[in-house]
Amino acid sequence: MKRKTLAAAVAALALAGIAGTTQAGAVPGTVSGDGGNRIGTLRVNGDAFVKEGGLSATWVKESGDVKQITLSGNRIGVLTGDGVAWVKEGGLSATWVKEATDVKQIALSGDRIGVLKDNGDAYVKEGGLSATWVKESDKVKELELSGNRIGVVTGDGVAWVKEGGLSASWVRESDNAIGIDLAGNRIGVLVGNGVAWVKEGGLSASWVREADDVIQLELSGNRIGILKDNGEAHVKEGGLSAKWVHEYNQAIQIALSGNRIGVLKGDGDARVKEGGLSATWVLEADNVTELALS
Repeated sequence: MKRKTLAAAVAALALAGIAGTTQAGAVPGTVSGDGGNRIGTLRVNGDAFVKEGGLSATWVKESGDVKQITLSGNRIGVLTGDGVAWVKEGGLSATWVKEATDVKQIALSGDRIGVLKDNGDAYVKEGGLSATWVKESDKVKELELSGNRIGVVTGDGVAWVKEGGLSASWVRESDNAIGIDLAGNRIGVLVGNGVAWVKEGGLSASWVREADDVIQLELSGNRIGILKDNGEAHVKEGGLSAKWVHEYNQAIQIALSGNRIGVLKGDGDARVKEGGLSATWVLEADNVTELALS
């Protein structure tokens, strides 16, 4: 999740009377996927649920006392209230593997797992769930993974991306960044004045200004999603200069994955649509504080 301010979202939930204590301390993480068929929700009581298959599939409870959930392929990651990152691989009832402690954000992509520690150190591992951690950077405030790319925003507001192995060199992408998102060969940044920028291609490609007054930016495949500060969710499909389609009002979060779009409303209702940008919304769950797509 790349929100301009997490506090604004929590405040919206509080006004709706459903804000949970676990979510208030959470660090934004990845909520958009790469075309999977899983949907994850974090409920107001800290329970994490995941469903697999169609939009009307049955929810499976994965864990309690959760403050972040993330999905990628057949992996599910959760960050529990005590700062422990857990990942499972396989079916929805697979066994959890303890990955790291003192964590404030977890990220997944393919066979990579990333954690951002409380002290600002970012680590990534590649391969099995018990692979060795590689320290990627320090003084980090957001960590993102996509394919063989790793992105971070450091405490001084600089967005960096590396491509290739875990020890590849960093490329400076943007200053004044408050969020970063990765998808395929696209990189998106949200800067401090609410402008969303996206580039496509190599790490040194040119930026395209996508929208103003943005508080969340999400990428998946050839889709770009934004949440405006007035609660409007918009999505475009195709090239970086494609036209925006208005998707929803009164939203506090947007998520993308393949041909799925998800929104979380201020009253805690999570809705997902599948297909074209004008497909019909399906109510997935209520009392939700975070929505994630695989």
